[in-house]
Amino acid sequence: MTRLRCIEELVEEFQAQRPIRGGSLIITIYGDAISPRGGTVWLGSLIKLLEPLGLNQRLVRTSIFRLTKEGWLTSTQVGRRSYYSLTDTGRRRFESAFKRIYAELYPEWDGQWDMVITTQLDNELRKVVKKELEWQGFGNIAPGVMAHPMADMQEVNNTLQDLCVTGDTIHMKSQLVGSQTSTPLKQLVHECWNLQQLAEDYQAFLDQFRPILRAVESTDALAPEQCFQLRTLLIHHYRRVLLRDPLLPEKLLPADWAGTSARILCRNIYRLIQARAEQHLTQTQETADGALPEPAPRFYKRFGGL
Repeated sequence: MTRLRCIEELVEEFQAQRPIRGGSLIITIYGDAISPRGGTVWLGSLIKLLEPLGLNQRLVRTSIFRLTKEGWLTSTQVGRRSYYSLTDTGRRRFESAFKRIYAELYPEWDGQWDMVITTQLDNELRKVVKKELEWQGFGNIAPGVMAHPMADMQEVNNTLQDLCVTGDTIHMKSQLVGSQTSTPLKQLVHECWNLQQLAEDYQAFLDQFRPILRAVESTDALAPEQCFQLRTLLIHHYRRVLLRDPLLPEKLLPADWAGTSARILCRNIYRLIQARAEQHLTQTQETADGALPEPAPRFYKRFGGL
């Protein structure tokens, strides 16, 4: 099996980070690899999986403990072994976050906007609602008015219900009249969303992973362990940028938007290495019933189809 130096360097760069944020990487692995294969894994096998990425046993145990305390994970004891599973709340959080990562490129926009008016809330609660909606890509287009052109209706409704503000906010649809690419509309987008910083972060992602794609494309029989390491760090880096992306319609974005190129690059690398990465997971990870189950059918629909 072939091992690539560029992947080793990617791992070494991650290991050199201080501090290494173990919880964040574990969230990436659960969301990308474990969730579609049942969502449960033996802690001992997870520790062995993470060790080559620079997370020692103590850091893994501490990170798992925090994620359990925060409601992401729950543990089951079988003999002397601990098995960690996603909680129902944790699974919903993962699905909400990770479905954005593997979605297809920009669907057609019909000119509608979701608007949430929060003027009836007190200042502290308004800040909480604003933060949650910003995480979903909403922009603050006026005091107490949040808007997004392609919001997930179910996700917005769930957020308002979870915060117990459904009866105190106004959630409405508005229809754009006129051009979808008018100068005032693009100026509004520029004022409400920090696309310049996002574009720079996407460009950094492209600069880091384009040489790796070329190396993978020219290599036969890449080692399964390296495929898993590359897939994990690919999604980990991409997730950190993407979850700050409001995912606006393509018509509202600057020309040559780096986010489009980043998504295509991520998809292309992922498709090349996913099978051998799954092989590594099968060989190393355990549940109380033995090996991990096969990936759920929805796994193969990532990025429009693997």
